[in-house]
Amino acid sequence: MRTPLRSLIAAAAVPLTLAAAATVLKAGHWRLYADRHRIEITVQPRPGCPRCHGKGGWWTGGAFPEMEACGCWSERRELRIRLLPVPAPPDEPPF
Repeated sequence: MRTPLRSLIAAAAVPLTLAAAATVLKAGHWRLYADRHRIEITVQPRPGCPRCHGKGGWWTGGAFPEMEACGCWSERRELRIRLLPVPAPPDEPPF
């Protein structure tokens, strides 16, 4: 009798955990990407940032303009977890 109850609780906990994780990622301005080769959690610019106004940076002037990244997202860490190796194309040698 306990086994079905435990499996029912576990089955109900999985969607709840996923919903909570999605809410935390969205509130912290994180982006989640997952496929069979990797899981990536990267940061996104904050929409309410007073310096970049959610654009992630600004262009510097001069003869060769460059994008200067805002500190609201560029100084935060990213997380990458490798799951499966990416297979090499069949027509190229492995090294």
